[in-house]
Amino acid sequence: MRSKVILTALLSVSLLACAQETPKVKHKKKNTTTKTTTQKVKFANAIDPICEMKTEDDMKDTVVYKGKTYGFCSSYCKDEFKKNPEKYVQK
Repeated sequence: MRSKVILTALLSVSLLACAQETPKVKHKKKNTTTKTTTQKVKFANAIDPICEMKTEDDMKDTVVYKGKTYGFCSSYCKDEFKKNPEKYVQK
């Protein structure tokens, strides 16, 4: 009986730990306001090379690499690209 209680407690704790994991990337939501102050830019990439999310004209996380502007969904993806841009430009 005691081992069943201990087993149940351990399983409960492990399930709670897994349920609280959060993803590394928080994707931005589509801009729904009609007035925007951001400048629309044509990016060299149509898809974020890190998480493969589609790029939009008003993304604020950008990097200029070899004269081309690349757009990213988050600062995390931008920072990953900056670590080794050649790896992602080849995609």
